[in-house]
Amino acid sequence: MSLYLEGKKLLILGGNPETILLVELANYLGVKTIVTSNVPNEPAKKIAWKSFNVNGMDVSAIVSLARKEQVDGVLVGVADTLVPAYYKVCDTLGIPCYASQQIVDIFSYKDVFKATCEHYGVHGIPEFYLDENLNSSDIEKLIFPVMVKPVDGRSGMGMTVCYQPEELEDAVSKALKVSNCKRFIVERYMGDCDDCFVYYTFKDGYCSLSCIADRYTTDEQPGLSRVCLGATYPSKHIKDYFSHMHNNMIRMFNNIGIKNGVLLLQAFYENGVFYVYDPGFRLQGEAPHLHMKAINGFDQREMLIRFALTGSEGNVNLKKQDDPYFHGKYAATLWTLLRHGKVARIEGFEDVKKDPHVHIHIQRIHEGDTVDDSWIGTEKQVLSRLYIVCDTKEDLIKYIKHYQDIIKVYDTNGNLMTLKGFDVNRI
Repeated sequence: MSLYLEGKKLLILGGNPETILLVELANYLGVKTIVTSNVPNEPAKKIAWKSFNVNGMDVSAIVSLARKEQVDGVLVGVADTLVPAYYKVCDTLGIPCYASQQIVDIFSYKDVFKATCEHYGVHGIPEFYLDENLNSSDIEKLIFPVMVKPVDGRSGMGMTVCYQPEELEDAVSKALKVSNCKRFIVERYMGDCDDCFVYYTFKDGYCSLSCIADRYTTDEQPGLSRVCLGATYPSKHIKDYFSHMHNNMIRMFNNIGIKNGVLLLQAFYENGVFYVYDPGFRLQGEAPHLHMKAINGFDQREMLIRFALTGSEGNVNLKKQDDPYFHGKYAATLWTLLRHGKVARIEGFEDVKKDPHVHIHIQRIHEGDTVDDSWIGTEKQVLSRLYIVCDTKEDLIKYIKHYQDIIKVYDTNGNLMTLKGFDVNRI
């Protein structure tokens, strides 16, 4: 418990399962947590000091709630769509916020983000022009397959891979349906490229590359967004990233004015070139901060909590503590994905509880829960995430394979619901 923070009130926007760990730490620090979202009984609400069913995107309602509860700070949880509202609420209340309007505009819309990146020599995914009219002259210029997605979508929502022109109309309709700003983009489908992400920590204007990891995604759900199956740290492309991309990124971050906060950028890697996409200026569902806490010894959650309540991220020395090479250790986050159906039985978690290599296990779906058809192709179909740390790459591969083999989920008819894992030989 921190006497400096004890008793302070923190309003957290969003109550999904990924936000639980943020609330837990704030509770441990003696903070009075208040979680709000428009979904009743969300998991993070159940452990908060108080909870409300106020929509996190309703700025005026959140401001009223914050004033009524006399909160000392506001913080966004693990939800990209709430970052713009987070900034507006903080700006209205005159309390610390790690974002600015310019930063929100750049990171909330894929088309704006892509244009900004290109200005600084950072490449986005190759894009094609197409509007709602679906003009034949524009369609003729497409090189299939293509990915159609909303400019403000996240977690695979509204994304469709199209292999032929006849599929475009439904894909565009799907993208626009979930887009708040009613805009979509069409990009080259990068399914055969290596996938990775880079994760930065910012403190008082200093930018530190905290980690870079390789992502592995499922190919069992054709036509849908390729949901993550896991990530391994550090990435096999880390040296190329430092050589070709890192300096351009730092220049971009400095020029758009990032001073504090955390940022994840996903990227495809092909023939020596990184194609950056999907920024997230908040804590992530992948939660690389958990590995950083276990290995590098500082906690981004605590930094953000302190900043929200005091305007300072604390005494963390990123220059000394942060290391994207993880001090020679190897880590992985293993995701287990489920097909649609009602969960009757889960096997394999017994080993997790007694394994010292697994430092965190986050379970999102439990026995008795139903995986809805609409969840497939999004992160809602994630059963759980295991956080594994080993001293050697060989041990990491061994433990990943072990848990891919033993974790099984069956529906009420006895059918296997778990998707296959990724090929560990790719690590």
